Amino acid sequence: MNPLRSFLLLRPTLPLLLLLLLIFSSTWSTSSTAGDHNNFLLCLGSRNTTVSPNSDLIHTPNSASYSSVFQFSIRNTRFNDTAASTRPTAIITPKTISQVQSAVVCARTHDVQVRVRSGGHDFEGMSYVSTSPSSTQPFLLIDLINLRNVAVDVPSKSAWVQAGAVLGEVYHGIASASGTLAFPAGICPTVGVGGHVSGGGYGMLIRKHGIAADNVLDAQLVDARGRVLDRAAMGEDVFWAIRGGGGNTYGIVVSWKINLVTVPARLTAFTAVRTSEENVTRVFDRFQHVVDKLPDDLSILLTLNTMQAVFQGLYVGETETLLGVMKQSFPGLELTGQDCREMSWIQSILYFAGYPNNATYDELLDSRSSAPVQFDKVKAKSDYVEAPLPVKVLQGIWKRLYELESGPSFLQIIPHGGMMSRISDSSIPYPHRAGNVYKIQYYAVWSREGKEVEKRYLDWIRRLYEFTTPYVSKNPRGAYVNSRDLDLGRNNLGKITSYRQARIWGEKYYKHNFERLARAKAAIDPSNFFRNEQSVPPFTG
Repeated sequence: MNPLRSFLLLRPTLPLLLLLLLIFSSTWSTSSTAGDHNNFLLCLGSRNTTVSPNSDLIHTPNSASYSSVFQFSIRNTRFNDTAASTRPTAIITPKTISQVQSAVVCARTHDVQVRVRSGGHDFEGMSYVSTSPSSTQPFLLIDLINLRNVAVDVPSKSAWVQAGAVLGEVYHGIASASGTLAFPAGICPTVGVGGHVSGGGYGMLIRKHGIAADNVLDAQLVDARGRVLDRAAMGEDVFWAIRGGGGNTYGIVVSWKINLVTVPARLTAFTAVRTSEENVTRVFDRFQHVVDKLPDDLSILLTLNTMQAVFQGLYVGETETLLGVMKQSFPGLELTGQDCREMSWIQSILYFAGYPNNATYDELLDSRSSAPVQFDKVKAKSDYVEAPLPVKVLQGIWKRLYELESGPSFLQIIPHGGMMSRISDSSIPYPHRAGNVYKIQYYAVWSREGKEVEKRYLDWIRRLYEFTTPYVSKNPRGAYVNSRDLDLGRNNLGKITSYRQARIWGEKYYKHNFERLARAKAAIDPSNFFRNEQSVPPFTG
């Protein structure tokens, strides 16, 4: 007789949910910690009776849904084909906050490590894979993809957004409620708001309104004890820490209350492409001398790749006024009215994300699967520049871009100054404020398979990073936490990483704010339950 049928005959009163959890637990039987994981699944079912009996919440490697759920939100295909030992032992896709609470309580009770995924843009994949294959501790992935409600309150100019929403969904919700409210965050619509805000979050309104984390009013955090804490309950130190202190450290942020800023009905966006090494070097040199001194209403993003420089800007105002500003402040770009388009804020989101001119903002609701820009395999690094780079360095950058011939790797120059210089470097954990001219983002991007190909691109970006060392910020050399870079250092594999050890990478991201972050961690999660290769450890002196 079929063993499952025999089991049903012997235990006819066993709840179907509990039975399914027992079946799922058999997929963990090869693990040295199978008992803990089996008990975890049983705990989850006993705590939360709203879990579906049709396995739409729990996905294990033996489930038909596992691969599709695991891969759906991976935005860096470098981690698509990771070995089974580095993948989650199970994936949970909660539909309610109470299910997140249950998962956390049961995981902690039964010593199951947890990782949390929002949009899947972690450049080192730490939100959904273990980058340390030698680690023997399996982990559970809590994927927040089902928690993506956006509730806008126009009178208070605020919104509650769940952490599983991507920026495209957040922007759609705002635009549906108002044509003159906006949120100063990123231009990529597939980025998850949970991780984006946790690390800072910059966009085209950066010089006018700061970064996304500067515009958070409240939050809901599930802590290691399974409690849901708002700003008042978690306390100001922890609330300070979660706004830019990195994800998967203090708990699971399940929703943010964000401040919405007022924008005019019409703004001006532009794109100007310049080619040839001589022309590009000249314009880039002039750009870096003025980019942080332009009016706050104007932000210009520069993308450098093989053979061209692409200047994209957003001006909070009309084209005619912008052209006057550019003629006075940055005449070397030779911007014309033909380079410019007036549009609403939501249209600018579509514009910078690369949607066609006739796209409507309803397409942002499908941005998880249909956004124009989708990365392949990526390695990222970051720097902060406090003084314009010498021309010889600009020429050296071009030389190194040519090494990859027609490859898609590129650099981005993100402007600072304006509001970024007026916000205190300790207002939130993001410390890179006054004194920074711009930020450099380095991207090695490739599509071909194979370890030799990967090594070529990794070696290339590391050589470029080494080349710029003398000309960027120092003591420490700054880095942006949302451009995760394990080359900077990593934590131990187990629960214990000393504060002193973590300072090696932590002070590059957070500078003098790192100690305060570690003290906040000690207050909210002293046992270091929430951790990964670059999570902030509890302060130990």
